[in-house]
Amino acid sequence: MSILTVSNVGKIYTSRLGGNRVQALTDVSFAVEPGEYVAIMGESGSGKTTLLNIIASLDKPTGGEVKIAGQNLASIRENDLAAFRRNNLGFVFQDFNLLDTFSVKDNIFLPLVLSGKKYDEMRERLTPIASRLRIQNILEKYPYEISGGQKQRVAAARALITNPQLLLADEPTGALDSRSADELLGIFTEINDFGQTILMVTHSVKAACTAKRVLFIKDGRVFHQLYKANLSDDEMFKRISDTLTIIATGGDVHE
Repeated sequence: MSILTVSNVGKIYTSRLGGNRVQALTDVSFAVEPGEYVAIMGESGSGKTTLLNIIASLDKPTGGEVKIAGQNLASIRENDLAAFRRNNLGFVFQDFNLLDTFSVKDNIFLPLVLSGKKYDEMRERLTPIASRLRIQNILEKYPYEISGGQKQRVAAARALITNPQLLLADEPTGALDSRSADELLGIFTEINDFGQTILMVTHSVKAACTAKRVLFIKDGRVFHQLYKANLSDDEMFKRISDTLTIIATGGDVHE
């Protein structure tokens, strides 16, 4: 069974007085299988962030449906959505979203605290994740005491500690220098190799090259997709760049 199924999703934003309608998404359909690592790319305003928000159950589609692990998001009561997100989704954001008044460890524990987990279980879950993300030595520090790259690794740890069905990443390298970005992308590749399913929205061609599949959104529709398969990073970089050029110039993709 697919981890994520997006079926004929559309989204229309209407102004408060109803005089202006914007079609953000039109008939978007795709699926993500267990263990996949998928990147979504497109120009600003293409609808990719709207799509991610709908998948994250932070917004509702005007039409179509989204299923995560077979659960139709539309069937979940509003009061239960937060718990559903905690139990099934992990989030890595561009701006980290860490609480400066909490230690690194407490930031990572937060979703488990909200789920009512006991401290011994939280500590048991943290140990292997902290080791894998190389943050064991900063767990007692506060976010304002660590670097941007360390903050993003902490954010990744917080997302992974709930054992999510799907990890959602929104421009995860956008606020990082090149070295920190490379480290984070290496971590994403590593956790994907361990079986974690990842869906990432990014403007970065370099980041998208680490994914196994790239979906391109244009004017609110799925325009094209590329599979990495046996391509090298350099070959994938060129194919992604060529596709983005076609999108920008209004051409069509010919295989």
